[in-house]
Amino acid sequence: MEAETLALAQEIDFSLWGLFARATIVVKLVMIMLIVASFWAWGIIIQKLILYRRARAEAVHFDRAFWSGEPLDGLFEQIGPDPNGAAEKVFASGMTEWQRSHRDDGKLIAGATSRIDRSMDVAIAKEAESLQSGLTVLATVGSSAPFIGLFGTVVGIMNAFIEIAEQQNTNLAVVAPGIAEALLATGLGLLAAIPAVIFYNKLSADSDRIVSGYEAFADEFATILSRQLDS
Repeated sequence: MEAETLALAQEIDFSLWGLFARATIVVKLVMIMLIVASFWAWGIIIQKLILYRRARAEAVHFDRAFWSGEPLDGLFEQIGPDPNGAAEKVFASGMTEWQRSHRDDGKLIAGATSRIDRSMDVAIAKEAESLQSGLTVLATVGSSAPFIGLFGTVVGIMNAFIEIAEQQNTNLAVVAPGIAEALLATGLGLLAAIPAVIFYNKLSADSDRIVSGYEAFADEFATILSRQLDS
């Protein structure tokens, strides 16, 4: 009997593909869903890491140009009203409103300071939305993937017990394949959830720091323009 059990266990394919191929349709759908969620999460992670690195580099480059001593009007002419960099967009929005606030006689229209502040706030909000888009997907994958995998595990174990009851055989060779298929669903759920949670926290913190840098620059820029108004 033990020899037959050993021979049967050796004939069963316990590779990842073998476990997937032998799983029921419900467990297969759960596994496919988790694999797709994992690839989706990693795609967002890689895209955001590249985007944030580029945003930080652009901010450093613009900060050097802004504090180089070049007149603001000259810097605005160089980058134009619709630049590519996020920090440059904040600056351009403020300068555009600054120029629009001048009357034909050269005097400023009342309320120019508040309009400039609101214009830069809108630009910052747009950049923050762009930086944070997709992070909700990571949060969703991180919170739901373990439960989806657990659902697949419950279904797989239930099917394993049904098979035991039908065959009236409790040998390990009969029980092991179904349990292994079920546990694979849990493993895939954790494989999708763990990186999603880790990088969601990291990317959220990075996004907040980048946006805080934009806000700090907007405050400094508004202070400079305020001095010019007072003078």
